[in-house]
Parts: sequence; C-alpha cells; structure tokens
Amino acid sequence: MTDINQLTAQDTLSASDLLPIWSGENGDTRRVSLGTLLTWLVSQLGSAAGMITQYAAPGATGFSVSLAPPVNGTSVFLLLTPLAVYAAGTIVLPAQSTCIDGQEVLCTTTQAVTALTVGGNGAVAVNGAPTTLTTNGSFRLRYDGISRSWFSVT
Repeated sequence: MTDINQLTAQDTLSASDLLPIWSGENGDTRRVSLGTLLTWLVSQLGSAAGMITQYAAPGATGFSVSLAPPVNGTSVFLLLTPLAVYAAGTIVLPAQSTCIDGQEVLCTTTQAVTALTVGGNGAVAVNGAPTTLTTNGSFRLRYDGISRSWFSVT
C-alpha cells in the first residue's frame, strides 16, 4: 500500500469514480464505483440511515404523488400539504426494483383525502395501506424484501 501515496490526489468525487476493493467472495482485487458503494451502504444501514423528506402540495382532487428517493432504498418522509380537503388522491410508492428490505415510507398530511390510493409500483402487495386520510393524519409502511411487499407499521 505504499504505492497509494504516489497516486494523483482527487479533490472532488462523482458516482462513477472507482475504488479498489478486495473481494472475499472472488478471492481477488476488483473495482467498485462510488455510486455502487453508496447503494450498498444504504442497503446495509436500512432505515437507520434516516429518512429523506419529500414535499408535495397538490392543488386539485385526483392528485398523484410519486415517491422517488434520490438514492435507491432510502426511506422517505412525505409531507403532504394539499391546498384543501380533496375527494381523491394517489401516493405511488418507490419502484419495487429499487426497494430494499426494511425501507420505510412515512406520510403525514395537513388536509383530509377522502379516497386515497397507495400504489405499490411493482410490489407484490401493499398490506394495510389506508384508503382515506384525515386532517393531520399519517401512516407508515415498511418494505419486506423476501415477500417484495409493503406492510403497515403501527
């Protein structure tokens, strides 16, 4: 490892930059991108890594809000602030192909939504999702990687 001091220093990083690793599974040296390393770290940390906050302020009934964490597998805290009480709305969960075991979605709203749909976005099932939200109501779902489904957490 004395050779590492002879390398050119890098002051800024991008997701495509590569790092050397020793692969215990393959028994040799490999390379990994910072983006891949970040995705792996988030998967290992799960919901303990914290939640990113996503904001949505729907302006009409029939709204649809898609949850899209900036890093796959990150838990999301959705602050839903509709402009009024709405008859219908949809919340689309993160794409199943990007979800990790233990990922969570926490949603809170400042206004009621009479008919709420929570879309699984490829998940096998969304178990226990509410069909309505009251003013200042909330719900929490947790993803299970084995069943590829979301489950209500109380």
